[in-house]
Amino acid sequence: MTDNVTKEKRREIMQSVRSQSALENLVSRELWKRGIRFRKNVKSLFGKPDIAIKKYKIVVFIDSCFWHACETHGRTPKSNEEFWNKKLDRNKNRDKEVQNYYLEKGWHIKRIWEHDIKNDFEQTLDELVQFIENIRNSS
Repeated sequence: MTDNVTKEKRREIMQSVRSQSALENLVSRELWKRGIRFRKNVKSLFGKPDIAIKKYKIVVFIDSCFWHACETHGRTPKSNEEFWNKKLDRNKNRDKEVQNYYLEKGWHIKRIWEHDIKNDFEQTLDELVQFIENIRNSS
């Protein structure tokens, strides 16, 4: 099945997609309220982490179920399946590459799934804050 909008319209739609998701902003605001200081979408770090605390070598990635092919909630669009399968496979492989990079460099990496934030925001944030605090206290 082909796309039901013109190439120009599809381009316009894709250009309107923001680099920061509402989930990232929600998590960021709550971390800031809890007194944790960080940088967002740090271009100088590999994989451009959503949240980074360089002083403690902490990076956090907030993965959407669609773009990171969640085993539980991810789905492949029915149109242009070959393209989407390749795209989502590349995303999963890049996630593994980024994960390995930071672990090899001695960084602390945390990945948070979209569904965890949506299912229990408070618990997910508490776990993230605890993760950060444990590293800060052991440094």
